[in-house]
Amino acid sequence: MIKVLSVGGSIVVPQEPDLAFISQFLSLVKEYLNKDIKRKLILVIGGGGPARLYQNAYKTIVNDDTKNNNEADWIGIMATRLNAQLIKASLGDLCSDEVVIDPSAALTFSGRVLVAAGWKPGFSTDNIATLLAERFEAKTLVNLSNIEKVYTDDPKLNPEAKPLDSISWETFRAMVGDEWTPGKNTPFDPIASKKAESLGLKVICAGGRNIDNTKAILEEKDFFGTTIS
Repeated sequence: MIKVLSVGGSIVVPQEPDLAFISQFLSLVKEYLNKDIKRKLILVIGGGGPARLYQNAYKTIVNDDTKNNNEADWIGIMATRLNAQLIKASLGDLCSDEVVIDPSAALTFSGRVLVAAGWKPGFSTDNIATLLAERFEAKTLVNLSNIEKVYTDDPKLNPEAKPLDSISWETFRAMVGDEWTPGKNTPFDPIASKKAESLGLKVICAGGRNIDNTKAILEEKDFFGTTIS
């Protein structure tokens, strides 16, 4: 009984590690696992503030005309690995395997939690979560970020944008496009979206800071968020 959570770096390390959130989130993880010994979780951790801080530094140093998206991606990937190592270490014996940095490699899942980070340029950690959902035959992926719902348009730019309870992959992908750029801020990575649609994977997008709401999602109860399917 494996569930996959893509946990946005923006809520784990918005600028520096959010100790209050991390403590509450890990308490939820332990509570969820303690209710059933068959339960396991895969946590894929994003880069957050450190990724953007260093990516912006790189772009400033080399200037926008010569910036290399491949290099910017690698900088973001390194931030995800640092954040993931923090979560793995904080879980103690619950996470006995090393942080996954290549979802296509031989993997062991001997503990109750498997923690993963960025792999290679071309997509975000959302795609890592999608690939691990495929590999471990999970039917639903929970995407936790600082975006509480998917809207019909960017609400920061369009005050008429409406929140959605559900949306089809076809409509969602038309909104986010097919291209990835490092640091791109969408409810779910375009590359991951294409893969998830091909798998018939259901993705739930929700605000990760609401611990009670995340608990409701894990327990398959009513929740506040958007389902993409």
